Amino acid sequence: MFDKLQQAFWKALTPDLVPEEPKRPASVDGLAPAIIAALGGAENLKSHQPVALTRLRVELRDLARIDRMGLSAAGVAGVMTLDNGVVHLITGLQG
Repeated sequence: MFDKLQQAFWKALTPDLVPEEPKRPASVDGLAPAIIAALGGAENLKSHQPVALTRLRVELRDLARIDRMGLSAAGVAGVMTLDNGVVHLITGLQG
């Protein structure tokens, strides 16, 4: 974390001397393949993070690609859609 803070500091002072970090696609570590597929694939994920033991917050590029039946089959108990492509998945304790 300190390295990223230090790099951001130097980037702000000398923007043309510090190279940009390459943008990597959103990682899908910790998500079941069935959930990823039901969310429209890995390319549809902008980000994901656990919010609580029983909930996962994901940000999607296209909400229309969500397969609610697929999420239900993958063990997701509930889906709550918010603004700007944000979706909360109620997963229960199994993750």
